[in-house]
Amino acid sequence: MPAPRRSKVKKNRLRGVSVQAARQLLLDLPNVVEGRSYGMPSFLLNGQFLARFRDEDTVLVLQLATISEREVLMDLDPSAFFFTEHYRNYPAVLVRLAEVAAPLLTDVVAESWRHVSALPPGRPRKSAKRSGKGGDRKARVRRRLTSA
Repeated sequence: MPAPRRSKVKKNRLRGVSVQAARQLLLDLPNVVEGRSYGMPSFLLNGQFLARFRDEDTVLVLQLATISEREVLMDLDPSAFFFTEHYRNYPAVLVRLAEVAAPLLTDVVAESWRHVSALPPGRPRKSAKRSGKGGDRKARVRRRLTSA
């Protein structure tokens, strides 16, 4: 008779962080606010990108100090930490919320916060006034090109 797979079930109970818990973890850190980075809803620290959700909120993108930190995290838990080609040359890690242990995510987010908090404040962002799908911007570009 095959042995029951209790250890896997127990392991899965210790893994996984809800989107709400991850959001609260980030917002509970000093000076972290919700904002936008590259047009995407993000978590900013002193105007600098710290994190954002992607893939229908199943993955957290988190800025790190170095790419080698990402390698260490991926070695530590490859089911939770990964990256895509887009992030290959950028010090960030992608975290599968359903796979990461809550204490580990807390530690990694705290380390990321320490790194980003040491960076100079981000420059103020202009609030873009847009109508439709960039109609005003397209019109300005068109005028500039046709007036030359």
